[in-house]
Amino acid sequence: MVCVLLCDGTNFSTITPRASPRQQERLFLEILNTTLQLITSGDATLWGIVALSLRISLSATLIAALLAIPLGTGLAMGRFLGRRVIIMLSSSLMALPPVVVGLAIYLLLSRAGPFGEYGLLFTPTAMIIAQSVLIFPIILALTTEAVSPLEQTYRPLLHSVNASHWFRLKTLIIDARFAIFTALLAGFGRAIAEVGAVIIVGGNIAGLTRVMTTTIALETSKGNLELALALGLILISLAIIVNTIIHSLKSIGQKYQRTSR
Repeated sequence: MVCVLLCDGTNFSTITPRASPRQQERLFLEILNTTLQLITSGDATLWGIVALSLRISLSATLIAALLAIPLGTGLAMGRFLGRRVIIMLSSSLMALPPVVVGLAIYLLLSRAGPFGEYGLLFTPTAMIIAQSVLIFPIILALTTEAVSPLEQTYRPLLHSVNASHWFRLKTLIIDARFAIFTALLAGFGRAIAEVGAVIIVGGNIAGLTRVMTTTIALETSKGNLELALALGLILISLAIIVNTIIHSLKSIGQKYQRTSR
């Protein structure tokens, strides 16, 4: 029975309690070998999913950044009633539940919703919108946190030369660029790893809205561990690269601040 099951397929769903440790080890090595072949052979399905994931997440990061960076810098510069409440709210929204965001976007884009006529539901555009909403508070809060101490240092000097609001904004963004880029990477890392919101608004349609995270969930449930594991390794590699760049930028930013003083 065990031999038939092991020869019938090459995934873990075929393993029974009767399979010996040697058979399980052999099967695991076969899956790992197939996984590495998928990655190194340039499999069209695999890399098409990776490319779509990167396109959606990078687009969402860019859109969120264009709004969050100026607003975050403005919050750091501003002195108005309710500023602390807005900052606290933006920090709280960093933990916004993805499924709630997905549901809200779904209702807005569905046929009965206010934007239903545009037919955006179950498209990459809907996924970009959902990811942008999710990472906007992250970039906003981290930008405000990065610019605030810099703004306090520069405030007397900028005030003495009667600098305009736009000049102050530009100066602070440029000088806090390392920390702001770290905020962008944090937002991108959050977007690329998202599952709940994108599967609700994207529908996980093969060749159209199927990204790395949703494919991993689907293929694992189907027992196709080779594709799921290959995408998982790529996703982990991206996470390591992003975190390495973040730590490098933090070190560069700290050295820049020490030398500028």
